[in-house]
Amino acid sequence: MDDYTRQFKVIDRKREINEILTAVYDALRVKGYDPINQLVGYILSEDPTYITNYNNARTLICRIDRDELLQELVESYLKKDKKQEAENVGEKNT
Repeated sequence: MDDYTRQFKVIDRKREINEILTAVYDALRVKGYDPINQLVGYILSEDPTYITNYNNARTLICRIDRDELLQELVESYLKKDKKQEAENVGEKNT
């Protein structure tokens, strides 16, 4: 039996998805594509050819299940929308 302590790292999936989406977005932008249009095309069709191979972007996006990607995007949108709504209410009350 070993006498040293093993470390176990839990991968933060939300952070990983954010990093992948950011990398894919940047790769698409650098190559001259409209990143939003290309990502929407990929999400709707799950056809990876909507994503450039530049900087391994296509391989990265394929690491995320489409349902998981949609869930994260909707959650993120709604959180930002609720935050903005709360800020607007706060401004009206001051």
